[in-house]
Order: sequence, then C-alpha cells, then structure tokens
Amino acid sequence: MLAVSQRPAAILACPIRRECALSASRPLFPVPSAPLVPILGLDEGFPIHRIFCVGRNYAAHAAELGNTVDRVAPFYFTKPPTGLALEGGTIAYPPGTEDYQHEIELVIAIGAPAFRVSADEAMSAVYGYAVGLDMTRRDLQNAMKDKQRPWDIAKAFEDSAVIGPITQAADFAPVAQRISLLVNDGLRQEGHLSDMIWSVPDIISHLSRYYHLTPGDLIFTGTPSGVGALQPGDRLEGAVEGLSPITVTIGPAA
Repeated sequence: MLAVSQRPAAILACPIRRECALSASRPLFPVPSAPLVPILGLDEGFPIHRIFCVGRNYAAHAAELGNTVDRVAPFYFTKPPTGLALEGGTIAYPPGTEDYQHEIELVIAIGAPAFRVSADEAMSAVYGYAVGLDMTRRDLQNAMKDKQRPWDIAKAFEDSAVIGPITQAADFAPVAQRISLLVNDGLRQEGHLSDMIWSVPDIISHLSRYYHLTPGDLIFTGTPSGVGALQPGDRLEGAVEGLSPITVTIGPAA
C-alpha cells in the first residue's frame, strides 16, 4: 500500500469513494446522446430511455416454441438503447449465431411517468405506438434456456430492436388490428392485436409495479406465431394496421 505522501493528489483530496463520485463535475469520456425515433407529423424526435420487451404474449407463438401458455403474469427482458435501429436501412447479420430470427411486434412509447398504476389509469401514460422487430439469436437463446441461464446474449445486441416512426396515441387505439410480417414478399407472420394474452393497459399496469416508467421508455409487446430464420439479403416488411409500416434488409455478417 502506498504511504499517504505517495498517493495521487486526487485520492488525497477525496479519500471516500462515494464523496468522490458525488463531486464529479464532468464525464471521463463523451456521453452519447439518446437515440431519437421519428414522430409522424412532428420535427421533434422521441428520445429513448429504456427498452422493455414482453415474452410469450401470443399463445400461438408460445406454443410454437414449446412453451406453456398461461395468464399468471407477463415476464420481461430488456434491450439496450444502443440496440435500437431505425427502419428503412440495412442491419448486419449478427456475429455468433446460425439461427437469426425475426419477431414482429407492436411497440408502446411511454410519454408520462407511471408507477403502480391500474389498468384503467395506464393508457394516460402512452405517448404513441410504432411497429417494431425484436431480432433474436434463437440458437443462443435455446442454449441459454437449456442451461437455465439468462439469455441477454440472444436478445440484447446491436440492431436487435428495429422500430418505425411513432404514431401519437390520439391517432391510434390498439384493439384488434392485423399485425403481419413479409420476408422477400412472402407472408411469415400474421395475427391480430386482440390475440395478445396481456393487453396494452395490462402490460403497463403490471410493469409499473416494478419500475418507475418514464417518458422515453419503449415496450415491445410480443409477437404472433410464424417466427423463422433469416439470411443475408432478406428483405423484411412489417405492418400493424393503422401504423406506419417498416422495412429492413439483412446485410452481410458483421
């Protein structure tokens, strides 16, 4: 251990780590700005805070993956804001997988604080909605499940959360609209929002028991059946009736 006289001046000036952290005046390296999602009809963008995802929210999708369907409670996983990719471009086939799959989803954009809200109160927190894709390394997910380990590596990677422009809540109400995905002009996924096990207000209410939801949070609400593998060169077209559709092309392996 260094003698007091040999310690750096910064340590001598602030010997208690908590006090040092509280007195920090500037970041060590540049802080990236929050990614912005376009909003239809506005020049401003929607700044992203967190990305939550609901698992197994369509019974047919849960069944196709061999999972039990129940209504005990929804479960969630997250993606980093750095995993966001705006529609209309090309995303690279990710490393470390041989089974890269698509999941088309309705996305909720939170625009007001919500904590421990009821289902009846939940909709007041919604800013708008968008079409999204939860991109998944399915082989890695299955391997982690088999080992009873977390499967962040299968869900939370670069360009794993594709999203289209946000439609404000005043212009769209999720009821029973068709949700679909085409791959190379062929229908891969199809369902209706009424097929969701937990509705939009159910999801917000339940999630708000465990998190202080804040403006900028996104919630991917789950996918219908028909998920499948992708290859470089594939072109995806996703849609929810009443929302701006999305397109994305899978590029060469990263």
